[in-house]
Amino acid sequence: MSGEATPAAAGKTVADPVAWSAWPAPAKLNLFLRITGRRDDGYHSLQSMFRMLDWGDTVHVRVRADGRIVRADVTLPGLDADADLAVRAAKLLQKEASVSHGADIRVEKRIPAGGGFGGGSSDAASVLVALNHLWGLGRSSAQLAALGLRLGADVPVFVVGENAWAEGVGERLTPVGLPPAWYVLVDPGVPTPTAALFADPELTRNAAPATISDFVSGAPLGNAFEPVLRRREPAVEAAFAALSRVGRARLTGTGSGCFVEFATREAAEAAHAALPAGLRAWVVAGAARSPLLDALQDVTQGRRQEA
Repeated sequence: MSGEATPAAAGKTVADPVAWSAWPAPAKLNLFLRITGRRDDGYHSLQSMFRMLDWGDTVHVRVRADGRIVRADVTLPGLDADADLAVRAAKLLQKEASVSHGADIRVEKRIPAGGGFGGGSSDAASVLVALNHLWGLGRSSAQLAALGLRLGADVPVFVVGENAWAEGVGERLTPVGLPPAWYVLVDPGVPTPTAALFADPELTRNAAPATISDFVSGAPLGNAFEPVLRRREPAVEAAFAALSRVGRARLTGTGSGCFVEFATREAAEAAHAALPAGLRAWVVAGAARSPLLDALQDVTQGRRQEA
């Protein structure tokens, strides 16, 4: 992209308010999602396995000297800048670290909104990681993840950047190595009101806690929101019907997005080709870890080499 620095060159932008740097903001899948009870603070206790994907948005960041946080484009039509998680992440980090610098932020959106693929949370995490580097703050991953939790339950996993077993509201993370896999994703394109889903009387809120061993052994742990969404949304039911012809269809997160896992790219592409015309679908690879971590490593190694 003309006039933009790559992450490997971004180490120079702390003192350079002209150059842009580009940072991956990958999508994720919840390979299962269970509700095991309700906490004293009113939130539900969850269990899930987060899978990072080698596909997603790209967050572009440029340091400003005037202290302003500016959204350089409209990330999502109709989304006010003050409600944009990427902007909120920058403002939170700026306030907590008492930073005098500002930032321009521009997001190339590929992850569909409301699909449960983590787009907004991933964008926010990438902003935290990028500005921590560009502003020279030196905050640890754990510190950034704690800030991210104030923005949303899924933000910490994107900051940490590992495939992980999650508990609590999704913030207690245990890294887990996952084998290579390919996925066919489908976005039915319908909004999913999270509050209404949690309030649905048919939602299973007291599932028996599972273990990592249960997951590794292939136990069918499921997604608590799948039967609710399939009943409420005909488009989700239609997506499941289509995907079920090529494999075991699953729901991700609390969104409307669905997926099927395959061991090889060839199998995933064959399944994608067999889907009915008109479905919004992609073939994407699972990642061993977040591409954001690789970008940050490239940046820091480049800085050390130049010092």
